[in-house]
Amino acid sequence: QVEVAESGGGSVQAGNALRLSCAASGITDCKYDMSWYRQAPGKERDLVSTVNSDGSIVYGKSVKGRFTISRDNAKNTVDLQMNSLKPEDTAMYYCAITQLLPCTPRRYWGQGTQVTVSS
Repeated sequence: QVEVAESGGGSVQAGNALRLSCAASGITDCKYDMSWYRQAPGKERDLVSTVNSDGSIVYGKSVKGRFTISRDNAKNTVDLQMNSLKPEDTAMYYCAITQLLPCTPRRYWGQGTQVTVSS
């Protein structure tokens, strides 16, 4: 069973930066994508960024150029450096570990960490 824990959220003013960290335990020999999602009140949970098992990276349009994702396979961690934060970045941020074929495909979620950006 994979367990996921996020840290690093908080409240900042617009233009500032925050760094989120995610640590996964129970990782096996399976392949995993490691991702950050966010969900604002009343809105759907959206992908922020993903580091795929092959090392390729995807960013959501609204964060491209401001956020940087990084993955450490030795430590089973994935971080999200968030620069030039905007009020619209305010949301609960969730780390997701997606287990891939040939293992049983499933996604593990963390509890989330709140990011609040004030203008």
